[in-house]
Amino acid sequence: MPTSADLPALPVVAPHGDLDADTIGTLTAEIEAAASAHRAVILDASGITFSDSSFLRLMLTTNQRVDLRIAAPSPVVARLFRLVCVEDVLRLFPTVQAARAGDPRP
Repeated sequence: MPTSADLPALPVVAPHGDLDADTIGTLTAEIEAAASAHRAVILDASGITFSDSSFLRLMLTTNQRVDLRIAAPSPVVARLFRLVCVEDVLRLFPTVQAARAGDPRP
């Protein structure tokens, strides 16, 4: 797994608001662009107020292609991940800085 030394300029994608089937397209495009140019992408999930299965699917499929680091998940996102038991599949970090370092500890 790459470390922050290997990836000095990790892109950070920071969506805000509701993410569902009607709104996921913009986030998908942002993540696709970042993933096409980098081996790892940080998703700052602190501003997400609602997410559904379309968001979850995007996270899981992106995670299969690149080193996806999900930073500061909002309570809504954390709850979704707990409900479907993907905390051990996805790489979750308490902050963007921890995600940059690749260190899940606070």
